[in-house]
Amino acid sequence: MVPSRLSHRFQRVPGLCFSSRQRPIRVNQFPSVVKILNNRAREFLNAAAWNNAACEPLTGDASARKYFRLQKDKQSAVLMDASSVLESVAPFIQISQHLHQLGFSVPAILARDEKKGLLLLEDFGDATFIRLLDNPCEPEKLYTLATDVLIALHQHPQAIPKGLRTYHPEKMLEDIGLFLKWCTPTISEAGKAEFKAVWREVLPVAHQVPASLLLRDYHVANLMLLPEREGVRQAGLLDFQDAYQGPITYDLMSLLEDARRDVPDNLREKMVARYLARSPALDRRAFETSLAILAALRHTRVLAIFERLSRHEKKHDYKKLHSPRVERLLQRALRHPLLAGVKQWMKCYVNFN
Repeated sequence: MVPSRLSHRFQRVPGLCFSSRQRPIRVNQFPSVVKILNNRAREFLNAAAWNNAACEPLTGDASARKYFRLQKDKQSAVLMDASSVLESVAPFIQISQHLHQLGFSVPAILARDEKKGLLLLEDFGDATFIRLLDNPCEPEKLYTLATDVLIALHQHPQAIPKGLRTYHPEKMLEDIGLFLKWCTPTISEAGKAEFKAVWREVLPVAHQVPASLLLRDYHVANLMLLPEREGVRQAGLLDFQDAYQGPITYDLMSLLEDARRDVPDNLREKMVARYLARSPALDRRAFETSLAILAALRHTRVLAIFERLSRHEKKHDYKKLHSPRVERLLQRALRHPLLAGVKQWMKCYVNFN
């Protein structure tokens, strides 16, 4: 995700509101790149003619990537420093180009140095959906736009780029293996084997819906409002370097069962109904079953990630602020009859009711 602050560039559009505290950024408001960035980044920006820009560090998320807003001659751009996660750069470029070709809004890549893990990106400003939702806006309009993006993407005949990796059941199982490591580190080998067995039984069922491009971290913090654009292009997409091909239900579930924000049940139900109404050929029962299984999968994995951030990286806020919500979402997902085995395992080994 490209984190950011409130921007002055966006105009008011019907039904959506913006902060009254918007103000322009002055070039002399922040130090230059020379005072903030290392030699490697400065050399990159010098080659891109951004070496004399004002530079503002942007608040990061849970990833290892770092972001900086650059301001020069009334222009702005975002520097993404992924030097500590070089393997994420090529997928980011690939998916960015693909989404652009499909007609979706992604930040244009203004300059790149893949070997150094540096990208200079178009600045979408600061109107992330999550910031707009923190103001007295009508959430249904934003969630409708986000849902419509998924509908358009999943119905596009070229949605999946050639050669894209598959988020198959064994990869899913590998991902939630983090739960064994961080949430039940003293569990017996028999307990671990049982964990894998109950998940192997249900994960293939989640794939009994069509496959499409799966952005994998699709939620309101990674969506930006671009009101000057038309249709689904009003949603700017961020943080898609972990994309796979996989069940269409995953990203909708990620949007509507957000680990960091409560989504009202009636709003969730409206968006699911909207998606299904636009996709009449879908088997509703298979769709809802897939949603439940993938919700349980994602929430299990997120609990492990928040535990790791707290214990290993001393980032305690994720666990403190959001793990209780994620536990509630997981408990709700586990009510599905098909997940009875997973629910029993959780009750036995982690005291989940």
